[in-house]
Amino acid sequence: MKCEPIGTIRTPFTEIADMPVQPTGADGVAGRIELRADLVEGLCDLDGFSHIIVLYRFHRAPAPNLTVTPFLDKQPRGLFATRAPCRPNPIGLSILKLARIDGATLFVENVDMLDGTPLLDIKPYVPAFDRPAAPIRAGWLENGASQVKAARSDDRFKQG
Repeated sequence: MKCEPIGTIRTPFTEIADMPVQPTGADGVAGRIELRADLVEGLCDLDGFSHIIVLYRFHRAPAPNLTVTPFLDKQPRGLFATRAPCRPNPIGLSILKLARIDGATLFVENVDMLDGTPLLDIKPYVPAFDRPAAPIRAGWLENGASQVKAARSDDRFKQG
């Protein structure tokens, strides 16, 4: 499998500690996506969407660990029941607000990733496609998800 970055995500976060742990905890935090110049044509019509899904590489994540203690819990959990960055394939997903596009630069809000994060893909967020119908279960996060706005990262997932 070959997967090359298509751009770079720029954010105010240069260190892992004290970053928001999800986009809802980064409400209004501005960033930008610098797309490769040879891919600008692919941005045609994207400005009609208010939100985008970005897939990116956790470029400073530690080695994979199949049991982790997530930011919103004190109990160890199975990796695949979390959004921890130390994954076999360190791929992250965030839904960002698209403010505007200027050439190869997308101005976005609610950024929750490190500055310099390699961008893998951009997709439009479409509520009819991306928002599942109720009922929705959130597993162990049922009681802790309300803490996400105030939650900040620490060094538990810092590269060794």
